[in-house]
Amino acid sequence: MEASPSAQAEAAVTAATTSAEADATPFTLELSDDQRDLRDWVHGFAEQVVRPAAHEWDEREETPWPIIGEAAKIGLYGFEAIGQFWADPSGLTLMLVNEELFWGDAGIGMSIMGTTLAAAGIYAAGTPEQLVEWVPQCYGTPDDPKVGSFCVSEPDAGSDVSSLRTRARYDEAGDEWVLNGQKAWATNGGIANVHVIVASVDPELGARGQAAFVVPPGTKGLEMGTKLKKHGIRASHTADVFLDDCRVPGSCLLGGKEKLDERLARAREGTKAKKQAAMQTFELSRPTVGAQALGIARAAYEYALDYSKQRVQFGRPIIENQAIAFALADMKMEIDAARLLIWRAAWMGRTGKPFTAAEGSMSKLKAGEVAVWVTERAIQILGGNGYTREYPVERMHRDAKIYTIFEGTSEIQRLVIARAISGVQVQ
Repeated sequence: MEASPSAQAEAAVTAATTSAEADATPFTLELSDDQRDLRDWVHGFAEQVVRPAAHEWDEREETPWPIIGEAAKIGLYGFEAIGQFWADPSGLTLMLVNEELFWGDAGIGMSIMGTTLAAAGIYAAGTPEQLVEWVPQCYGTPDDPKVGSFCVSEPDAGSDVSSLRTRARYDEAGDEWVLNGQKAWATNGGIANVHVIVASVDPELGARGQAAFVVPPGTKGLEMGTKLKKHGIRASHTADVFLDDCRVPGSCLLGGKEKLDERLARAREGTKAKKQAAMQTFELSRPTVGAQALGIARAAYEYALDYSKQRVQFGRPIIENQAIAFALADMKMEIDAARLLIWRAAWMGRTGKPFTAAEGSMSKLKAGEVAVWVTERAIQILGGNGYTREYPVERMHRDAKIYTIFEGTSEIQRLVIARAISGVQVQ
């Protein structure tokens, strides 16, 4: 007698399950024990140390050195820590760390993780010897923590990094590079132990004529300009940086002069370019930046969810109102969708998979816009309370906005994605 359709289906499922169990599972979203333990450890620091201090440092608008010191002492801040996070072959650990820290507070989170961009700049363009020499100096020691700064943007060159005016001239007699110009919106600018400066060596070549340089601690000719008073992430230091005949040894050219000369020669011959210095760094960092925005969004969602269960109006908790419940459902869905894009991009970047559809930009774009949208919904759910500084969602909303602006505006991310998927140089 022939089996019923339902029995046949059940047999097929059983066979497929048995086959899958026999073979190694090629895909999983399950975190390893080490990843979960590290995530929980960082979450504990964010919950017990960062969150209680968030309001104070936002109001002070100062770098929270005591908290950076605490992070350094427990091994959360330092070159060894960033090396451990980056060494994860899945690429997810650094994303997990950033999400949890920024769940605690974005301003303090940026003061702890801002140095990572300088380290990424050195990693992207430097030699192994330069990596070993300079990355530890970006972080200092647990007893004397330092910060690093990656300086690209200028007053007239934000999204258009090809139009940088900062110049680097080689002085062959002294084997030195002489840097002149002004950098703007630099995280840790002027207070950093190590500055990584992107400058133009051959302006006629545009972005292809640029290179990255390390400015060692105490170098004359580098001065901090105006410290900016910002809308959000106010515990993170942002300032202009001035370079006035700033001389650095030839060895401070990331990648070395021989490689630079070869690259410039190819550019002059019209040979197709590889990625230029600033873009290499941003490609490495975009999923990480997305994870930061994700942490803010998740914090606002969780606060609004808890609030909606406790806030009683018209005789019942407001979560029982469909409008509130549906808003929270959408917030959760968007957060989870953003996380999947971030994890995909992080895995691709770590395993060397090319971003053929600009997956790194997708992750940053989605997460940044989700963070703004979710924090705005959180304020709406809290009503008048959400608009006051007595409740944290107001600060979270201010912190979220920068994620649609820095390291590539939402418009620039869409341009990058459009070019990648179309093969057309969309303007």
